[in-house]
This record gives sequence, structure tokens and C-alpha cells, in this order.
Amino acid sequence: MTTARHVVCPHCNAVNRVPAERLTATGAPLAVCGACKAHLFEGKPLEVDPAGFDRHLKANDIPVLVDIWAPWCGPCRSMAPNFARAAGVLEPGMRLLKLNADEAPEVGARYGVRGIPALLLFKGGKLAGQTAGAMGAEQIVGWARQHAA
Repeated sequence: MTTARHVVCPHCNAVNRVPAERLTATGAPLAVCGACKAHLFEGKPLEVDPAGFDRHLKANDIPVLVDIWAPWCGPCRSMAPNFARAAGVLEPGMRLLKLNADEAPEVGARYGVRGIPALLLFKGGKLAGQTAGAMGAEQIVGWARQHAA
């Protein structure tokens, strides 16, 4: 029997059931949304607002890695391309989100974020790991995989 995972569409926010092997198999066909027919993963982080953040945490069965950043933050801007490269490696087994700290201060407060850039990793909607400071793409991938295991 095939195990399915729930994955939120980054385009229309519909929740899709995706066979687990489509999320882990190399060379597997790209999963598409049943509602809007767009690709569920594009190998890049998805920018979200607080409502989108909550939706992804509640409805995704896959781990969710969130970069909390701000446009005025130099280390945040320098880490952005590394986070994007990490998305190309970690997807489709993990959803990567970017959340602007200035537009979502309540989210940062909820998780005790004291410095940015901050990475938060969630499994089953629960915080599984948290760190702050700029990282390279390989460091992000390693940290995320370690805390998702």
C-alpha cells in the first residue's frame, strides 16, 4: 500500500495527497496540484505571510524549513541565495518558506526569535530545530537534514 503525504500547493493553497515515493525518489515525475495543475515544488523557497506560514505548518505532512529574514538585514540578504540553493537540494522532501520578520513580528515572538536570519524547522507542525545566523547552502542542508531525522 502506498503512503501518501499532504502537501500544500504554493500557488492556490490547496492541500494535495502525494504518494510518499514521489517525494523521495530521484527522477520521479514532478508532483502537480490537483486543483490548479501547477507544480507543487519548484526548487525555490516560497515567500509567505503569517497566514500562509500557519497554513503550511498545519497542513503539510513533510518537514517545513522557515527562513525568518528582513530586507534591511545584511546577513539575511547574503544568506538568501544559499537558502535558495538549499531548496533545490531539499525539495520535494521538505517545504522551504521565507517569512519577513518586519511583516510577521508575532511569528518571531511566538518562537522566541531574537536574531535574524533565523531558521526554524517544523515536523508535524511542531518546532524540531531552531538556529540563528547566516549559513552556506551546504550548512543549511546539513542542519535541516539533521533536525528532520
